[in-house]
Amino acid sequence: MIKKILSYAKRAKYVISVRLKFAVSKMFPFQQQRIVDNFHKLFYNSRLIDKTWGSAKFLGTEIQKCPFDLFIYQEIIYDVKPDLIIEAGTAFGGGALYLASMCDLLGKGRVLTIDILDIPNRPKHKRITYIKGSSIATAVVNQVRSLIKKGDKVMVILDSDHSMKYVLQELKIYHKLVSKNSYLIVEDTNVNGHPVYEEHGPGPMEALLEFMKTNREFVVDKTREKFYISFNPNGYLKRIK
Repeated sequence: MIKKILSYAKRAKYVISVRLKFAVSKMFPFQQQRIVDNFHKLFYNSRLIDKTWGSAKFLGTEIQKCPFDLFIYQEIIYDVKPDLIIEAGTAFGGGALYLASMCDLLGKGRVLTIDILDIPNRPKHKRITYIKGSSIATAVVNQVRSLIKKGDKVMVILDSDHSMKYVLQELKIYHKLVSKNSYLIVEDTNVNGHPVYEEHGPGPMEALLEFMKTNREFVVDKTREKFYISFNPNGYLKRIK
């Protein structure tokens, strides 16, 4: 009994200590953000020495995504239970395979993934449909629309060309396809100094900010950034109207 009481006391001391530290950190938010940003840069840049996300694979296929965001994706997929996930930017297919595998666990959902390149040996999966072409090309957009069934709950992930002009065009096109209470995810809003890869130039974040100036159908869901580090800061857009 005494050991149990001492154990509870140690636990209580630990909890109080941590909560006090968080309370103090709220008084100095820039200090906490500096720590987060520095680790974000370390994590992001380590891909150049074949570490962290640069060498990440899902079921043997390169995935090129932050594992914190992948965990959030499965939470969103479980919450939304989409019938269709549209992914702009396929690369090696690891992301599409991950999304399809999450759909497998739920027993529903399809993945349409778009890329200008036809990279060989991409994973084959009954839930994945590969589309070759630019995500903003009229023919591709029409093909995507033709594959949306009446009543489908649609979720969209943008991860192709990262220039501001291109991403803004994607946003203008694909936001119309997202279902209410589902998500439009803008990936890699962290580049151009947010806080990584300052040399990139205006990209996804700048496109997102421009899009949100006039759009009232979506809100930024900051609860999806609970792991401190996300490659998609402010990029989890939830449709509310």
